[in-house]
Amino acid sequence: MKEKLMDGMQRFSKAMFIPVLILPIAGILIAIGNLFINAKLIETVPFLNNPITMGFGAILSGSLVSILSNLGLVFCMGLAVGLAKKKKSEAGFTAVLGYLVFINAMNKFMELSGILFEGESLQGTGQTMVLGVQVLDMGVFLGIILGIVTAIVHNKFCEKEFNNAFQIYGGTRFVFIMLIPVVVLLAIAFTYIWPFFQSGINSLGTLINQSGNFGIFLYGTLERLLIPTGLHHLVYTPFLYTSLGGIQEVGGQLFEGARNIYFAEIADPSVSILSPSVIWDARGISKMFGLIGACLAMYHTASPENKGKAKAILIPAVVTSFVAGVTEPIEFSFMFVAPLLFVVHAALSGLSMVVLNLLSVRAIGPNGFIDFLLYNVPLGIEKTGWPMYILVGLVFFVIYYFTFRFLITKFKYKTIGREETGQETKLYSKSEYNESKGKKATTNEAQPQAETGLASTIVAALGGPDNINTVTNCYTRLRLTLDKPDKVDELALKNDTGASGVIIKDHNVQVVYGLQVNSVRKAVDQYLGRESEEE
Repeated sequence: MKEKLMDGMQRFSKAMFIPVLILPIAGILIAIGNLFINAKLIETVPFLNNPITMGFGAILSGSLVSILSNLGLVFCMGLAVGLAKKKKSEAGFTAVLGYLVFINAMNKFMELSGILFEGESLQGTGQTMVLGVQVLDMGVFLGIILGIVTAIVHNKFCEKEFNNAFQIYGGTRFVFIMLIPVVVLLAIAFTYIWPFFQSGINSLGTLINQSGNFGIFLYGTLERLLIPTGLHHLVYTPFLYTSLGGIQEVGGQLFEGARNIYFAEIADPSVSILSPSVIWDARGISKMFGLIGACLAMYHTASPENKGKAKAILIPAVVTSFVAGVTEPIEFSFMFVAPLLFVVHAALSGLSMVVLNLLSVRAIGPNGFIDFLLYNVPLGIEKTGWPMYILVGLVFFVIYYFTFRFLITKFKYKTIGREETGQETKLYSKSEYNESKGKKATTNEAQPQAETGLASTIVAALGGPDNINTVTNCYTRLRLTLDKPDKVDELALKNDTGASGVIIKDHNVQVVYGLQVNSVRKAVDQYLGRESEEE
């Protein structure tokens, strides 16, 4: 039972990345659109004061804000695609149909039951308009629920086939046939039970908000502590996209969730300062500053003869963390050899967010420095207070450095450059792996052969093709289910394929490759002859 639950959570965690990772792109484009209508920037650059560029900016930011009011549909389709085991595109299409059936079924049932609010404003009534249909305000939870339900029905019936005249109703058509009664019954059921769920969610949000800085500390700490399980984004996602992260009226429209709120505020020039709820997306401070101090401490405490090697390993990891906000190559370098360092890192991450909140810093900092610049600089200092964010980050850079240096030397931790012979912790890049194997591609024709060599090494280290049941990936990790996880050769995965970490939990195995994981996944799928499973 525990194993099935963990497997389900891993699959759900991976599937959440489909909608979650696409939304920051919309946010960045909203910020870019805001550049063209930013009053202060127009004063500085008079060329922008023309109807063409200003109109383009207004259209770009205004059109993308509409995504925020339809997050239910985005999550519904994204989760269905992510959780579907086969025929993923059909699962996404079916999810959209199920979503439309649900909201109209709920609307009709509420109308027949006489509970459909008929006033001019729905604000405060617990009801809202979704795609022009008045229903209960379930927010992003509607999409999550329907995405999961659609995936379950799809996985069960997508290969069901019939003979003769009924053949046309088989496959994914049968999935939709089976989904209709399920969705209609859910619409009726949630008409009665959702108000209780919503009351509970609001109470939880109130409790967390009333916990003040302790709640923020706990949030920031847990978000880092769950990194080894791959479930860390299940902590922050509800705060970014549901009422747990706050409710704010922007431009006459209510928005729920920290990220939805500040996206809307970015596009609204009348907002003079971002809402306090932006603190829930200030997680990047440890990525841009804290872990850089930790890396400097690891370098300075490395053995003299290993400093060159440590520098070559740490610099790419530092750049990846600072620029893109991908921290796992650094975190996995000390997570298992020195667990106390990881716990301290998680606590300092939570503490840094508390300091930002105490100083009323409203800067947006979810990931790396590129996002930070694009989000905050165009908005101005008054609206975000971004220079103070950098100042706090520099302070925590120093705190991380001295804390890590003290703990490493005090407890003689075998961090990078301090390892004993034969126990190295390596953070190879893909190109370094190819060079070490003499397979670095010199032409476009040589690249596929290098990919095949990498895939064969990975598969062999995982116990061979027969030991691998499923292969998926998230933002930085190759996620697999294996028949016999005890066959995994962790040293081979780290030393020969460039993995920065390996996590084994029952039959679930995660191999951390960083931003190159998509190409690794494709190479493994191709080697196993599973290209069709991607679709």
